[in-house]
Amino acid sequence: MVFLGVVGSAVGGSEPVKVEARRISQEPLLRPSASWSDFGLFNPAAVQVGAKTILLFRAQDKAHTSRIGYAESTDGLHFDVRPDPVLAPEAEYERGGGVEDPRVVQIGGTYYLTYTGYDTHSAQLCLATSPDLIHWERKGVILPAYHGSWNTQWTKSGAIVPEKINDKWWMYYLGTRKDPDGQPRDYMGLASSDDLLRWSDATDQPVLPRRPETFDSRVMEPGPPPFVTEAGILLLYNGADEHLVYGPGWVLFDRQDPRKVIARSERPFALPTFDWEKTGNVPNVIFLEGAVVKNAATRGKLDLTGYYGAADKYIGGLRIEVSLFRR
Repeated sequence: MVFLGVVGSAVGGSEPVKVEARRISQEPLLRPSASWSDFGLFNPAAVQVGAKTILLFRAQDKAHTSRIGYAESTDGLHFDVRPDPVLAPEAEYERGGGVEDPRVVQIGGTYYLTYTGYDTHSAQLCLATSPDLIHWERKGVILPAYHGSWNTQWTKSGAIVPEKINDKWWMYYLGTRKDPDGQPRDYMGLASSDDLLRWSDATDQPVLPRRPETFDSRVMEPGPPPFVTEAGILLLYNGADEHLVYGPGWVLFDRQDPRKVIARSERPFALPTFDWEKTGNVPNVIFLEGAVVKNAATRGKLDLTGYYGAADKYIGGLRIEVSLFRR
């Protein structure tokens, strides 16, 4: 196991969270292969099903059309890829660009897949459901572009909190808006739902304020579905600076109020290091999108395996150790 991570601590020095990350391989776990993924195979959601780790990944062909593929593993390291995608562009809001960047959460006996539908003009946050991770039923666009309370452009990256809080379901997501300086930036929003199918903005502003000259000054994008812990709602998210160097950080929200930030990392816990993370279709990207619990959680600890897109071309893996301290 290669140690190439950094420790992320909390803003303000109170340190209710510490995160340490290590690569689980010096090489990509998955690379572009079949014709429908020959341009890129990256940005995976992850879910544990019994003894198997399942990845649902974004695959892009040479025409830059995206589909969602399926891979499974018994050791979390070596994956077999299903020969055909499990979700391909069919709906009007997907045609031309495709289906992108999935996140998946299991609630009851149903898997809920959030993904981006891209028609080459607009990117919009969409939802599909499945009993088995292979056969999917579209539920449509759940947060349309250009119609949010503050997100005046595109919507993406829905990370659903896996349990109800205050009798509602909650989802962190990415919304884009143009700031007063004229620059478009990607902020994190929060939506709520009574039934997991119909969603609306829960705030009239982003839930994370922008911090100039930091690792997330340009992009604050949710990663895997959050973990509800005794210390709070832990969300691993992807930040990018003004040079568009991507690396994951974390934020801890109040367990009783998903809008309230308790603490937030000052720096990413991983940054592009290997050549295949620095050079690809988009340079200098580690984009964490999936994470599964590796060992049974102990008090104040989360032991995760994270799966990330590297340079919008490959998939890599991280061992992520989280320590949480109640205040």
